[in-house]
Amino acid sequence: MMTFNWYFLFIAALIPIAVGAVWYNPKVFGTAWMKASGMTEEKAKGANMILVFGLTYFFSLMVASALMAMTIHQTHILSIFQGDSSVEQAGSESNTFVTSFLAKYGTNFRTFKHGAFHGVLAGIFFAMPIMVINSLFERKGFKYNLINAGYWIVALGLMGGIVCGFL
Repeated sequence: MMTFNWYFLFIAALIPIAVGAVWYNPKVFGTAWMKASGMTEEKAKGANMILVFGLTYFFSLMVASALMAMTIHQTHILSIFQGDSSVEQAGSESNTFVTSFLAKYGTNFRTFKHGAFHGVLAGIFFAMPIMVINSLFERKGFKYNLINAGYWIVALGLMGGIVCGFL
């Protein structure tokens, strides 16, 4: 069946932290984001950063896992046979079908470029709408949405690239 290099899932989960370190740096968008979000230096200093980064990494692992289904199209054939124990039995009809399918198509669209494309789409069509809906009710402005959506589009693009190209 399919094998994955799971280390890259854990590496992909580091991307939001790394991109955030650059994106929200005061020399990039950090100062504008603080103003747009209403964040102050005092509030920022009062945070438990171990908890913030720990939860960020945990949730980023969840996002990276979800990106597997969005970027690695071959995983869908396995979901079709979920619950069919014969798919694991060598020589069975379903095992022969899945094995031959993956032998022929198992590497199609398994590139960084393809994963980055789907990651960017996830940022534009999934992450951004959710954030904008929340910010409408929070009465946040256009600049706030632009900064945060840009961050997630870049982060998801890079995560998708790693997940699809290397996992």
